[in-house]
Amino acid sequence: MDAADVGRALTRIAHEVVERNKGTDDLVLVGIHTRGVPLARRLAARLGEIEGRPVAVGALDVAMYRDDIGLRPPGATHDTQLPGDVGGKVVVLVDDVLYTGRTIRAALDALVDFGRPRAIQLAVLVDRGHRELPLRADYVGKNVPTAADEAVRVRLAETDGADAVVLHRPPGAEIRPARTGVPAARRGTRA
Repeated sequence: MDAADVGRALTRIAHEVVERNKGTDDLVLVGIHTRGVPLARRLAARLGEIEGRPVAVGALDVAMYRDDIGLRPPGATHDTQLPGDVGGKVVVLVDDVLYTGRTIRAALDALVDFGRPRAIQLAVLVDRGHRELPLRADYVGKNVPTAADEAVRVRLAETDGADAVVLHRPPGAEIRPARTGVPAARRGTRA
């Protein structure tokens, strides 16, 4: 995805959020550190443009709620900043990539320490599959089927200087042919 694709995906997600929630009353966006935070802010800005009023936005650090704490080197921690009480609100968690679902599970645990939302929804820029937990995003910018050894890198202007989503393959990895719906034996042949 290039910068225009990222922008279009966020605009589409914003319209889907408004439609599903019949507006933005009692709606709070909460970005998961690191890249979910600027995505949540951008999404809040788009929702504000659509609805004509600001939407509350916050940031959530899930580092201490992860189930792999102690299994890997600790990452940097960030401040959790929520816009008031989330109790009784509809919270839209925002993240860049949905993969195994473990970060989202940690975010759910962290969020309920701050109150009991009426509902929690999930918006992600990229869903790459390979879930290890029974979680699904409510709003997806783009589904990107990947191999387990590939990596999806989201770059944002706020953190990386430019917007892009890039698929990284390990060195020497074979490039898989695109699925066209035509059997492999017939691809590239003339009838």
